[in-house]
Amino acid sequence: MLSFSGETALLAGRLGEAVAAAERGLEWTRARHEHSQSTWNLRALAEATAQQDSPDFALAERLCQEAIAQAEEPGMRPLLARCHLGLGKLARRADQRERAQTHLITATTMLREMGMRFWLEQAEAELRMLT
Repeated sequence: MLSFSGETALLAGRLGEAVAAAERGLEWTRARHEHSQSTWNLRALAEATAQQDSPDFALAERLCQEAIAQAEEPGMRPLLARCHLGLGKLARRADQRERAQTHLITATTMLREMGMRFWLEQAEAELRMLT
C-alpha cells in the first residue's frame, strides 16, 4: 500500500524514496477520495521534508497542519499525535522553543494515553532536548 511505503522508507532513513512514495501515495489516494490514507501520506511527506539536509520548514509545517486538519475526525488520534510530534521536532529545529514545547507536550500526552511507547519515547527525548 502506497500510504505506508513512505512511512517505511522514512523509518529506514531513505528520505528521497520516502518523499517519492508519499507524493505518489498522496496523488493516488486523493484521486480515489481515500481521505484517511491521504492524511497518512501528508504526514509522511511532511516528515520526509523536515528531515532533509536542507529542510523546507514552511512546506513541512504546511503539510503537517493540513494532515492535522484532516485527521481531526474520530479514530485518527494516532495520526494526530504523530503530527504533533513532527511539528514539535520541526519547531525545535527552527529554534521556536515555545511552539516546540506546546506540540511535544500535546504529542506526549496523546501517545501516553494510547500506549504508543515507541513514539512516546521519541517525543520525550525531543522534550528533553528543549531543557
